[in-house]
Amino acid sequence: MVISETQKKLLAILADGQFHSGTELADTMRLSRAAIWKQLNHLAELGLQHSAVRGRGYRLDKPLELLAHAEIEAVLSERVRALISSLEIHDRIHSTNSYLVERARQDARSGAVCFAEHQSAGKGRRGRQWVSPYGSNIYLSILWRFQQGPAAISGLSLAIGVAVMRALKQHDVEDIGLKWPNDIYSQGKKLGGILVEVSGETDGPCSAVIGLGLNLFLPEAETENIDQAWTDLSKVTGRHRLSRNRLAGLLLEHLLPVIADFEGVGIQAYVDEWRAYDSLKGKAATLFIGTQPFDGIVEGINDDGTLLIKRSDGSLQTFASGEVSFSGSS
Repeated sequence: MVISETQKKLLAILADGQFHSGTELADTMRLSRAAIWKQLNHLAELGLQHSAVRGRGYRLDKPLELLAHAEIEAVLSERVRALISSLEIHDRIHSTNSYLVERARQDARSGAVCFAEHQSAGKGRRGRQWVSPYGSNIYLSILWRFQQGPAAISGLSLAIGVAVMRALKQHDVEDIGLKWPNDIYSQGKKLGGILVEVSGETDGPCSAVIGLGLNLFLPEAETENIDQAWTDLSKVTGRHRLSRNRLAGLLLEHLLPVIADFEGVGIQAYVDEWRAYDSLKGKAATLFIGTQPFDGIVEGINDDGTLLIKRSDGSLQTFASGEVSFSGSS
């Protein structure tokens, strides 16, 4: 479903979360009351539920802050603005990562940034779908071209995790951590995820699309198919009004310098800071490589960002990839 200009105009009126009478909406929109009712039903299909009270009118069940170029760019420093070649905000898109992967094939420049209000097929790790209700969270991808091969950007997702933590801290979010290799966690529950898709020559130039999904507010009705413990920033902070535009700007402010500098400094520049946010260290966990499990106690990461697990026989094994399950996660 594509959101129409009429629906966007209606959303702009209802975004404050206050009641607006049917007469007010009809007069402002220059539509009949019946047409307003029909448009509201279309919005409900996007997950934007509303309440109707006789004598008061209609309101969204939750106030809405739509993304806006000017408000995001107001947060950015001159250096970060210079790193951005384009900044797009889509109402609805298949996937921000898929979109920029295709743009990379069409020779889009480094620094292309894509946000979306809604993804119809958001991408998580290992082919999972990322639940993406309209106007509720952050769905962000960045295209960057690196001069060396994929080996030179090994550990990039860990550095991205550090950048996300910096942005959240600046947004006054506490009680957050990182789960190897690329998840944002709080109190044993997933708050966000990072997906890096790399293409190019083994020893030559390559491109990476760095995707981030971050939960600000997940309506319960949208979470039925999530197969792991989850949380969102409204639960973590106890605040129901978190500026999406400011957070979007802060994420770019921290992500883009890390991405731009990574080829020169490598994962070693971020390992110590990543360790400070490690939510797995000391926990009993199982790492899966495909369907093969490896049980043990997580001992953190080594200096190149690989995971260390102490096995039951006392041996210490390193893992460069895999998926970790521990109490409270899957």
